[in-house]
Amino acid sequence: MGYTPRTYRRLSRPGGLVSYRVQVGESDLAIWSTQEREQEAKRLLCQAREEIEEYIARVPKFEDALSPLPPDPSASLLIQQMLEAGHRAGVGPMAAVAGAIAAFIGDRLPCPEVMIENGGDLYLRIARPRTIALFAGEKSPFSYKLGLKLNPQDSPLGVSTSSGTFGHALSFGRADAVTILSSNCALSDAAATAVANKVQGPDSIDRALAFAQEILEVRGVVIACQGKLGVWGKVELVTL
Repeated sequence: MGYTPRTYRRLSRPGGLVSYRVQVGESDLAIWSTQEREQEAKRLLCQAREEIEEYIARVPKFEDALSPLPPDPSASLLIQQMLEAGHRAGVGPMAAVAGAIAAFIGDRLPCPEVMIENGGDLYLRIARPRTIALFAGEKSPFSYKLGLKLNPQDSPLGVSTSSGTFGHALSFGRADAVTILSSNCALSDAAATAVANKVQGPDSIDRALAFAQEILEVRGVVIACQGKLGVWGKVELVTL
């Protein structure tokens, strides 16, 4: 897939945080933190990518599997988290890769506040309430009009979005956007893919919400499809 310009990043200005970008190969992360930690974040990104690439070389099916793979106690913690996230959501482990990498870096950066965006997947460790805008495509009536209010007591938090109508991620559904909240960032990524696959139109929103509720560690979900909105769980929507 070619590179998709992340124009939405220009709209992100979290108060009190330093902004920087870290890029290695196809990984392109926007990071906001209380102190600039670009070199440390880049080192961690290289480490995460190396662990994944080495595992793919050893277990080639890890890269392309569309269904869960069995646990591997011999794998690194990062790989085990991806395998577990895929198992819980019923998808392949690479469906969790962006969220898993964001958390791998965010958990290790020694800053009071860290926000990492990796292709629509967010890792947040925050010290004050923050609001992030919902994006469901340029034609959606909800894009940049509604936001998720997030509280520090709920972080670290993963907020992941999958779509069947825009972006580069593989989806078998037709959702404009499915956004998942979870304390497990790898799981939020995998669950967003799994739930988005269930949305074939506005009439399937309720079934997709019910499916999301059955995934362990999912705290909340927002589904946008053809001008319809479905919400479940610990979600605080605000008007922007």
